[in-house]
Amino acid sequence: MSTSKSSKQNPRLKARHRTGSVWQTIFMISTLVGIVALLALLYNIGDSAFGYVVVEYQVLPESLERDGVALEDQTVDQLLLTFQENVSKGLYRRFEAEGAFENPTEVDLENLIVEWVLEARVVEGWGFWESLRNRAEIQAQAAKEFPNGQLEMRSWLNPNFLVSRQSETAMKAGVRTAILGSLWTIFIAITFAFPIGVGAAIYLEEYATDTFINRIIQTNINNLAGVPSIIYGMLGLAIFVRALEKITSGAAFGVLEDPTTANGRTVLSAGLTLGLLVLPLIIINSQEAIRAVPQSLRQASYGLGATKWQTVWYHVLPNAISGVLTGTILSISRAIGETAPLVVVGASTFIREDPSGPFSKFTTLPIQIYQWTARPQDVFRNIAAAAILVLLILLLSLNATAIFLRNRYARRL
Repeated sequence: MSTSKSSKQNPRLKARHRTGSVWQTIFMISTLVGIVALLALLYNIGDSAFGYVVVEYQVLPESLERDGVALEDQTVDQLLLTFQENVSKGLYRRFEAEGAFENPTEVDLENLIVEWVLEARVVEGWGFWESLRNRAEIQAQAAKEFPNGQLEMRSWLNPNFLVSRQSETAMKAGVRTAILGSLWTIFIAITFAFPIGVGAAIYLEEYATDTFINRIIQTNINNLAGVPSIIYGMLGLAIFVRALEKITSGAAFGVLEDPTTANGRTVLSAGLTLGLLVLPLIIINSQEAIRAVPQSLRQASYGLGATKWQTVWYHVLPNAISGVLTGTILSISRAIGETAPLVVVGASTFIREDPSGPFSKFTTLPIQIYQWTARPQDVFRNIAAAAILVLLILLLSLNATAIFLRNRYARRL
């Protein structure tokens, strides 16, 4: 009897094992495909961010020596005189009116000279791996086809790229303004969304009863987490840019930084819009973290005479903080890469001024990357690849900092 029963179970057991093996293989293949796709993406970005380029100058840098000092070694005052003497009076007055010469750095002035005096432009370029494999052929081709050009191995991701402002010339364009804009918007978004999200999660998990209204609220929060980001951009345009225009522009506080931001298209509007975008994610992840705290911990606290709030503040939240911060990290990752809602609320695609406060005009790294990739010149794709690397480094740095703080706080408990 037992032998007959065992013989019937064995085929079913083998079938379950075969099914498990099939799904394991599928999952492994899916993982490998994802890894290959990621490596292909990184290869394409890295290949575009470095490589040989041929640069042609309308005016040679050697001709701009001043008192025997080469252009790259000149001081700020010398660079300012060099720029003034080699451009038209109208162009100089234009930059002076824009405030370009108020506390300028050597990098800023060198970029202006390269763009408006030397008029440097890239006439040909090669990818990084092609530059390594075919170095001799590239040098011969450059000498033959571009006798007046200079062949150089260029890293588009360099210190000047990080500290330079936007420019119409790819050779001297930078991402400083975009980095500051991204940091400002992320800071405002998290400052706005984190306390509200965690507070809502505490209420829904610890205080709210199972009523019809609370079920509707929970369902809407779950649905909002999947709403396309462009919808949040339209919401931000209607509320923060138009309805709250006087507040988001700074006019209500008498600190309107620029007349062009009087329409509410400022860093503050962008940050609040991104805050709305990540708010459902923070609420849902915080709820899961609070729900994971053992019920026995709450009962023990109540048994010792603690109130509801004391139990939540001193026992539930400290044990849930790791999961709460994990959800916040995921929210930062999503917000920092968003483009569509920022375009709707008024992000600038070309801006030279750094954001100095919440009421400033702004751009962000994703917006900057989009603007460069839309340009017809191939060289702008190179600096777009460098900007993508900057965005990845910034994202990883912010996430690493958040993870470090989470783990450090968890160890203290």
